[in-house]
Amino acid sequence: MKLDNISNRPHQRIHVVQGDHQVSGDPNTVFTTILGSCVAVCMTDPVRGVGGMNHFLLPGGRNDGADEGRRYGVNLMELLINDLLRLGAKRERLQAKLFGGARMFDGLSDVGASNAAFAEKFLRDEGIPVVGSSMGGVEARRVQYWPTTGRAQQRTVTDNADLAALRQRNKPAPVPAAVDDGAVELF
Repeated sequence: MKLDNISNRPHQRIHVVQGDHQVSGDPNTVFTTILGSCVAVCMTDPVRGVGGMNHFLLPGGRNDGADEGRRYGVNLMELLINDLLRLGAKRERLQAKLFGGARMFDGLSDVGASNAAFAEKFLRDEGIPVVGSSMGGVEARRVQYWPTTGRAQQRTVTDNADLAALRQRNKPAPVPAAVDDGAVELF
């Protein structure tokens, strides 16, 4: 257990999973996540000392219910900003750091690049400056974020078990094989 240097209280580590977001004003809170093609936006108001992190799978898409929509960046960005404002953040003081957007599979569409482009455009359109970024590439990342200060730390994932689990979560659903029964249909 790692202790905070100032208060000697243990850091509270909160893992932000895909489709989730967290906010805090507690200086002993650390948000963590592991990213492949997903993107995490870490945002802070350094004056108020509050911040948060989200973790989205896709930029946007059909919203077939509250839980379904949570995996989309367009929803998670709004939730993150609104929750920070509820903690006393001011929109004009918000700053962002972006992580993820890797190309994890050859031969498939580059979802990571789409996620990265969405996050950058969203923040630009909202007037929120990006003060740090590590996007793209072909490696997964493990990110830690201290929300009250905006400090972030990134390490590439080299643990094969972590990579295998990440790739399995992001693997596209198999397409069922067509059954050929020899029938011919004419119209």
